[in-house]
Amino acid sequence: MMKVVIIGGVAAGMSAAAKLKRSNKDASITVYEKSKHVSFGACGLPYFVGNFFEDSQNMIARTVEQFNSSGISVHPEHEVLKVDVDNKVVTVKNLTTNEVFDDYYDRLMVATGASAIIPPIQNVNLKHVYTLKSMEDGHDLKQAMQNSDLNRVAIVGAGFIGLEVVEAAKQYGKEVHVFQLNDRVLVDTFDKEITDILEEELRAHNVHLHLAQTVTALEGQEYVTKIQTKDESYDVDIVVLTAGVRPNTEFLVDTGIKMLRNGAIIIDQEGRTSIEDIYAAGDCASINHILKSEPSYIPLATVANKMGRIIGENLAGAHQQFNGSLGSACLKVMDLEAGRTGLSEQEAKNLGLNYKTVFITDMNQTSYYPGQTKIYVKLIYNADTKVLLGGQVVGRKDAVQRVNVLATAIFAGLTTDQLAMLDLCYAPPFARTWDALNIAGSVAK
Repeated sequence: MMKVVIIGGVAAGMSAAAKLKRSNKDASITVYEKSKHVSFGACGLPYFVGNFFEDSQNMIARTVEQFNSSGISVHPEHEVLKVDVDNKVVTVKNLTTNEVFDDYYDRLMVATGASAIIPPIQNVNLKHVYTLKSMEDGHDLKQAMQNSDLNRVAIVGAGFIGLEVVEAAKQYGKEVHVFQLNDRVLVDTFDKEITDILEEELRAHNVHLHLAQTVTALEGQEYVTKIQTKDESYDVDIVVLTAGVRPNTEFLVDTGIKMLRNGAIIIDQEGRTSIEDIYAAGDCASINHILKSEPSYIPLATVANKMGRIIGENLAGAHQQFNGSLGSACLKVMDLEAGRTGLSEQEAKNLGLNYKTVFITDMNQTSYYPGQTKIYVKLIYNADTKVLLGGQVVGRKDAVQRVNVLATAIFAGLTTDQLAMLDLCYAPPFARTWDALNIAGSVAK
């Protein structure tokens, strides 16, 4: 009987375990998960904190008991300390009893995810300073947000999670300050035309943006009371650190597994690492990007689940391949929604591509049906062939679903001319006869 050990029981790990069990009912599958929870959707955390829903169990896709009853042996609160790749042995610590033991595998999957980066800020261990990665983080931050005596919230880092926490804090009527090292929000995912609109929306909701600011220290006796930058000091009651994530791969440094500079495990299209019989996926691993030759780090749940499913089949002996990521991602910023797919202009520039861009302002639907609002579309395309390379859309309504159309168009290799004539749905509540995407495609010369 083949024995498979999976390290990490969240998105990629449990997707692989479930698919492997369906593909090979006789496989012995053991999952070691460091936290108390498996099959946990961390993407819901900002919305749980903001009380958009009340039961944290809604973020659990399947329980430990459900997996165990299906024949998958799941061990929460068990940390894998090291992997002996020559002898195919993992050393495991039971975090409740502190017992350390060895287990062997025929095939291994690493799906250990990533941890919140703690920036080099003085006094970061004061109380009422939070990260938002685990279920426990979510409960702790929600409790703090619900305390009416804690009114001033500082968010350090203006990426996806940071801006989602802004909305959560605003649900409680908090005074919100966002501190960002760069001169604009979402600098790694959206181009300036889009982030300008998002920043305007944040300011319209009285969110204080402190851009191009480095947070150096926190102040307070037991609880945080001030946040310090190089230039200013601000009174705060809650600090949330959302400065990005780092792959949880430190325990593998002596194994010879090849990694990116940030510690993400490099995998091929089948999910295999550089060591035979070891696979990896999720926020601890790279992914192949359709439009880039180098492995990319794209820590998204969509990619983790798809790659996990493919690895589940491959652990059972198949040779399925992931057809590649486009880095498609979206978020809600107060009353706006924004999405992106493919290459940003900055990425196209970094790759040395001969590209052009177009940015248009249009309307999401007809004027005579209630609900017409502006929608903004940016396209990045090959200057010679006019093949689409990337797209970003922002608006109050239906922006994100238009990004899904662009993702499909880029995957299919469509040109801007084909996008201009793409037969998209029309009815007065949903679009205009020429959809905003048609218009963007026709403007691209």
